[in-house]
Amino acid sequence: MKALASIPAHLAHDFAYCREVVLTRAEDAPLCARFLSRRIRPCWYVLCAFAWTARDFTRLRGGDDDYKLQLIDDWARRLEQARSGQADHPILRAMAYVLEETGLPDGPLQELLIACRMDVTNRRHGSLADLTDYCRFAAAPLGHLLLHLHHEMESTPEVRLADKLRHSDHFWTALWWTGFWRDLGHGSRVGLPLYLPDAEMVQFGVTPEMVWQRRFNPMLGGLMLYLVEETRSLFIAGAPLIEEVGHPFRLELAHAMERGMLLLDRIEACGGNTLRIRPELTQWERMACLWRTLGRS
Repeated sequence: MKALASIPAHLAHDFAYCREVVLTRAEDAPLCARFLSRRIRPCWYVLCAFAWTARDFTRLRGGDDDYKLQLIDDWARRLEQARSGQADHPILRAMAYVLEETGLPDGPLQELLIACRMDVTNRRHGSLADLTDYCRFAAAPLGHLLLHLHHEMESTPEVRLADKLRHSDHFWTALWWTGFWRDLGHGSRVGLPLYLPDAEMVQFGVTPEMVWQRRFNPMLGGLMLYLVEETRSLFIAGAPLIEEVGHPFRLELAHAMERGMLLLDRIEACGGNTLRIRPELTQWERMACLWRTLGRS
């Protein structure tokens, strides 16, 4: 396993395209990539661009579910063509080079596409356990791919690989949950799946109509504050990963956790009402996260 030593001149535009796809949606990215090495950062942009594009297929307005699934299947087929030198898209040309140079496994990429199909066919989740299972496909694969890129997919005398993978899955699921709760109002406007779990909605007396009609009330507030606390617990369960990986990767993860925890604080501060307010970090808060992260070094 190795990261990219350099980018061939004939692929420079393709890698720049992937970078632009990610940077134009910086608020959606689970990592800022501030601490990823220059050899790994281009790979991260390519992986995210690939996943983000597939996810966009699930959000097309006016298209029926069969058409969305067809687009996802076609994206998977075009990836296979790219492997054999027949790439027809900048993201896929860059991806083919990354896969060839780094030896990344194919499994996590296929799992990301499974999550996209689930967004089309399964727009509700029965419980937090079901949402965790969804994140096993939507979030955890990106964590596994980064572990591969950083030579972290082996057991050591100090850390078993099974423990590292478990902590990684907790960590990345917490990142995804934070995004779900922050974007509750945005998702209801653009027709995203309802990520609030059914069992917990019933427990707090919340109905889907409250979200779709953007009617915030104490019941929904109570549910959101409960989910914030569950997400904090998941971050804490995944926190050992930060000490289990090497520099500078551990700083990137520490920075992501600082930002995630602060976003949870912001959601809590507004009583869980993210139907009309999408919490954002101020410039000062971003700087504070950065300084606390650097303090770990």
